[in-house]
Amino acid sequence: MRIVTPRLTLRPLTVEDATALVDLHADERVSRYTGAYSHERALVRLAAVEEQWRTRGYGLCAVELKATGEFLGRCGLNYWEQFDEVEAGWALRAAAWGHGYATEAARACVEWAAAALDVPYLTAMIHPGNTASSRVAERLGFVPHREDVLFGAPVTVYVRPL
Repeated sequence: MRIVTPRLTLRPLTVEDATALVDLHADERVSRYTGAYSHERALVRLAAVEEQWRTRGYGLCAVELKATGEFLGRCGLNYWEQFDEVEAGWALRAAAWGHGYATEAARACVEWAAAALDVPYLTAMIHPGNTASSRVAERLGFVPHREDVLFGAPVTVYVRPL
Protein backbone atom coordinates (compact mmCIF):
# COMPACT_ATOMS: atom_id res chain seq x y z
CA MET A 1 0.00 0.00 0.00
CA ARG A 2 1.25 3.44 -0.89
CA ILE A 3 -0.63 6.71 -0.57
CA VAL A 4 0.58 9.69 -2.56
CA THR A 5 -0.62 13.23 -1.83
CA PRO A 6 0.43 16.44 -3.54
CA ARG A 7 3.56 16.73 -1.34
CA LEU A 8 3.90 13.44 0.51
CA THR A 9 4.29 9.71 0.09
CA LEU A 10 2.99 7.37 2.79
CA ARG A 11 4.15 3.76 2.90
CA PRO A 12 3.91 1.07 5.59
CA LEU A 13 6.48 1.38 8.36
CA THR A 14 8.82 -1.60 8.67
CA VAL A 15 11.59 -2.68 11.03
CA GLU A 16 14.00 -1.04 8.57
CA ASP A 17 12.63 2.30 9.81
CA ALA A 18 13.88 1.74 13.37
CA THR A 19 16.64 4.37 13.23
CA ALA A 20 14.29 6.97 11.74
CA LEU A 21 11.68 6.23 14.43
CA VAL A 22 14.28 6.52 17.21
CA ASP A 23 15.51 9.83 15.74
CA LEU A 24 11.94 11.18 15.42
CA HIS A 25 11.18 10.45 19.07
CA ALA A 26 14.60 11.60 20.32
CA ASP A 27 13.38 15.20 20.00
CA GLU A 28 11.75 16.10 23.32
CA ARG A 29 9.26 18.33 21.48
CA VAL A 30 7.92 15.15 19.85
CA SER A 31 8.48 12.68 22.70
CA ARG A 32 6.72 14.76 25.36
CA TYR A 33 3.44 13.43 23.97
CA THR A 34 4.53 10.12 22.45
CA GLY A 35 7.45 8.92 24.54
CA ALA A 36 11.00 8.21 23.44
CA TYR A 37 12.18 5.03 21.74
CA SER A 38 15.31 3.01 22.27
CA HIS A 39 16.42 1.02 19.23
CA GLU A 40 15.14 -2.16 20.88
CA ARG A 41 11.75 -0.61 21.69
CA ALA A 42 11.50 0.71 18.11
CA LEU A 43 12.14 -2.77 16.71
CA VAL A 44 9.43 -4.28 18.93
CA ARG A 45 6.95 -1.54 17.98
CA LEU A 46 7.72 -1.81 14.28
CA ALA A 47 7.38 -5.60 14.34
CA ALA A 48 3.90 -5.06 15.83
CA VAL A 49 3.15 -2.51 13.08
CA GLU A 50 4.21 -5.04 10.42
CA GLU A 51 2.01 -7.69 12.06
CA GLN A 52 -0.97 -5.31 12.07
CA TRP A 53 -0.46 -4.68 8.35
CA ARG A 54 -0.38 -8.46 7.75
CA THR A 55 -3.39 -9.32 9.90
CA ARG A 56 -5.63 -6.26 9.57
CA GLY A 57 -4.57 -4.74 6.25
CA TYR A 58 -3.74 -1.35 7.75
CA GLY A 59 -1.25 0.20 10.12
CA LEU A 60 1.19 3.06 10.60
CA CYS A 61 3.01 4.62 7.67
CA ALA A 62 6.24 6.45 7.16
CA VAL A 63 5.56 9.98 5.94
CA GLU A 64 8.11 11.06 3.36
CA LEU A 65 8.50 14.28 1.42
CA LYS A 66 7.60 13.30 -2.14
CA ALA A 67 10.19 15.55 -3.75
CA THR A 68 13.18 14.22 -1.78
CA GLY A 69 12.15 11.05 0.07
CA GLU A 70 13.07 12.71 3.38
CA PHE A 71 11.48 10.96 6.39
CA LEU A 72 9.18 13.48 8.10
CA GLY A 73 7.50 11.20 10.61
CA ARG A 74 4.71 8.69 10.93
CA CYS A 75 0.98 8.70 10.36
CA GLY A 76 -1.63 6.06 9.93
CA LEU A 77 -4.09 3.75 11.57
CA ASN A 78 -3.67 1.68 14.70
CA TYR A 79 -6.11 -0.83 16.18
CA TRP A 80 -6.32 -0.61 19.97
CA GLU A 81 -7.59 -3.93 21.32
CA GLN A 82 -8.36 -2.50 24.77
CA PHE A 83 -10.78 0.02 23.21
CA ASP A 84 -11.82 -2.09 20.18
CA GLU A 85 -11.27 1.04 18.10
CA VAL A 86 -9.14 2.20 15.18
CA GLU A 87 -7.15 5.35 15.80
CA ALA A 88 -5.76 7.77 13.25
CA GLY A 89 -2.47 9.03 14.63
CA TRP A 90 0.41 11.21 13.52
CA ALA A 91 3.79 12.43 14.76
CA LEU A 92 6.14 14.52 12.64
CA ARG A 93 9.61 15.95 13.14
CA ALA A 94 9.50 19.40 14.71
CA ALA A 95 11.19 20.82 11.60
CA ALA A 96 8.14 19.70 9.59
CA TRP A 97 5.61 21.42 11.86
CA GLY A 98 3.67 24.39 10.57
CA HIS A 99 3.65 23.33 6.91
CA GLY A 100 0.35 21.43 6.86
CA TYR A 101 2.06 18.06 6.43
CA ALA A 102 0.32 16.43 9.42
CA THR A 103 -3.10 17.49 8.15
CA GLU A 104 -2.26 16.37 4.59
CA ALA A 105 -1.00 12.96 5.73
CA ALA A 106 -3.78 12.37 8.25
CA ARG A 107 -6.46 13.44 5.74
CA ALA A 108 -5.11 10.89 3.26
CA CYS A 109 -5.22 8.17 5.92
CA VAL A 110 -8.76 9.08 6.98
CA GLU A 111 -9.94 9.07 3.37
CA TRP A 112 -8.24 5.71 2.78
CA ALA A 113 -9.85 4.31 5.95
CA ALA A 114 -13.30 5.54 4.87
CA ALA A 115 -12.93 3.70 1.56
CA ALA A 116 -11.21 0.53 2.83
CA LEU A 117 -12.41 -0.23 6.37
CA ASP A 118 -15.75 -1.37 7.70
CA VAL A 119 -15.75 0.63 10.94
CA PRO A 120 -18.29 3.25 12.01
CA TYR A 121 -15.72 5.81 13.15
CA LEU A 122 -12.05 6.59 13.77
CA THR A 123 -10.58 7.97 16.95
CA ALA A 124 -7.67 10.31 17.59
CA MET A 125 -6.19 10.07 21.08
CA ILE A 126 -4.60 13.36 22.01
CA HIS A 127 -2.77 14.25 25.19
CA PRO A 128 -3.84 17.38 27.10
CA GLY A 129 -1.85 20.39 25.97
CA ASN A 130 -1.13 19.03 22.50
CA THR A 131 -3.02 21.85 20.82
CA ALA A 132 -1.34 21.35 17.44
CA SER A 133 -2.65 17.78 17.19
CA SER A 134 -6.05 18.89 18.45
CA ARG A 135 -6.19 21.43 15.62
CA VAL A 136 -5.24 18.78 13.05
CA ALA A 137 -7.98 16.49 14.38
CA GLU A 138 -10.57 19.26 14.28
CA ARG A 139 -9.60 20.23 10.72
CA LEU A 140 -10.33 16.64 9.73
CA GLY A 141 -13.77 16.60 11.37
CA PHE A 142 -12.87 14.89 14.65
CA VAL A 143 -14.72 16.11 17.75
CA PRO A 144 -13.92 15.49 21.43
CA HIS A 145 -15.86 12.45 22.62
CA ARG A 146 -14.49 11.21 25.96
CA GLU A 147 -11.58 11.31 28.37
CA ASP A 148 -9.60 8.09 28.72
CA VAL A 149 -6.16 6.74 29.67
CA LEU A 150 -3.54 5.38 27.27
CA PHE A 151 -0.25 3.95 28.59
CA GLY A 152 -1.06 5.43 32.00
CA ALA A 153 -1.51 8.99 30.68
CA PRO A 154 -4.75 10.91 30.22
CA VAL A 155 -5.95 11.51 26.66
CA THR A 156 -8.92 13.17 25.05
CA VAL A 157 -10.45 10.75 22.58
CA TYR A 158 -11.68 12.54 19.49
CA VAL A 159 -14.10 10.76 17.15
CA ARG A 160 -14.85 11.13 13.44
CA PRO A 161 -17.66 9.13 11.83
CA LEU A 162 -16.79 7.37 8.58
